[in-house]
Amino acid sequence: MKDLSPRREELDPIEVASIDEIRALQLERLKWSLRHAYDNVAMYRARCEAAGVHPDDLQSLSDLAKIPFTYKDDLRDNYPFGMLAVPRAQIARIHASSGTTGKPTVVGYTKGDIDVWADLMARSLRASGLRAGDLIHNAYGYGLFTGGLGAHYGIERLGATVVPMSGGQTEKQVGLITDFQPDGIMVTPSYMLNILEQFHKQGLDPRDCSLSVGVFGAEPWTDAMRREVEAAFDMHAVDIYGLSEIMGPGVANECVETKDGPVIWEDHFYPEIIDPETGEVVEDGEMGELVFTTLTKEGLPMIRYRTRDLTRLMPGTARSMRRMEKITGRSDDMIILRGVNVFPSQVEEQVLATGGLAPYYQIELYRSGRMDAMRIMVEAMPKAADNLSKTAAARMLGKRIKDMVGVSCEIIVGDPGDVERSQGKAKRVIDNRSLGET
Repeated sequence: MKDLSPRREELDPIEVASIDEIRALQLERLKWSLRHAYDNVAMYRARCEAAGVHPDDLQSLSDLAKIPFTYKDDLRDNYPFGMLAVPRAQIARIHASSGTTGKPTVVGYTKGDIDVWADLMARSLRASGLRAGDLIHNAYGYGLFTGGLGAHYGIERLGATVVPMSGGQTEKQVGLITDFQPDGIMVTPSYMLNILEQFHKQGLDPRDCSLSVGVFGAEPWTDAMRREVEAAFDMHAVDIYGLSEIMGPGVANECVETKDGPVIWEDHFYPEIIDPETGEVVEDGEMGELVFTTLTKEGLPMIRYRTRDLTRLMPGTARSMRRMEKITGRSDDMIILRGVNVFPSQVEEQVLATGGLAPYYQIELYRSGRMDAMRIMVEAMPKAADNLSKTAAARMLGKRIKDMVGVSCEIIVGDPGDVERSQGKAKRVIDNRSLGET
């Protein structure tokens, strides 16, 4: 793989500023953001008044812990525009979640917010090893989902050329990658596996393609998947992190020279880690739930927003700003099976480590008598699709999960293609426990 490390003079000055400079900027911007939210969003004002706190109480960064949390349900309860801090006419763009679990969460951006987002996405792409003049294949979904347009504007702000492919049409994706010869691709990691599979179906060696960087986000993925994709394509695979409530993709991004966890762009987002049970702030280095406060957001400021993502904060390496560990799971998609906490990423690690299995899986939760049970559907590699190989792989995967995760589960090894392929974000867990015994 090429050395794509940026030169120091290519970086924004704040990326290599001193910690004292960063903290002073954060405090200044945090005071503005709290006051902006308090003065212009009724929900924030009412919640602060109920807690007996006021923006003027913030005299140091540690004082932020006095301010109440914001939750996803707050956006649903104030649907559609009750959380906006500017008149709706000043909103340049609206994005929203799918709303599959209730009311969608709606987010709004002023023109200034869009400019900041584009700048941070360009910074993220540069950290990933991409440069002005590169050709970048954008396979994130366009529309209300923030991924496609967030990446699109960032690619253009970088001075690169964007191929706005969006998701789906995997055969066409491979055709365009082969014909256009892009330098980078932006895509969900699960869908990149579909693209890899299509390369093989077409008899193409992915290592011969032009891709030198893959920027993967929108869902948790493991270092085992990183190693597999990097080996398959002979390219760098870096992690981009974001969520629509805070901005979209580009809240944090790994640096290609270290690949040691996404750097949080702390000049625009203030991170905290809390104990998800007590809500108490924990020290850097301790695992917990990630909480973000926006520092410059005009249209939809978020104050102490509980992301439900589980990670820890670590010191800066390639940049001065703190890093976050790759997301291991979410506190609200954690599977509790007979008292054991299980995350899909833990299952993925074991699937990828088991010989003879393709990197596709789906977890089904169901009731067996009065007990919760877990069934994992995987599929054999084409050269290991005989019954004897499938039986051996199922036994090995079951043992790995039992040894590493601590639960017993049923393993079903299907034929190549049996596991449903995603066209964007993968649906890893199907919960059928409410249906009764199966």
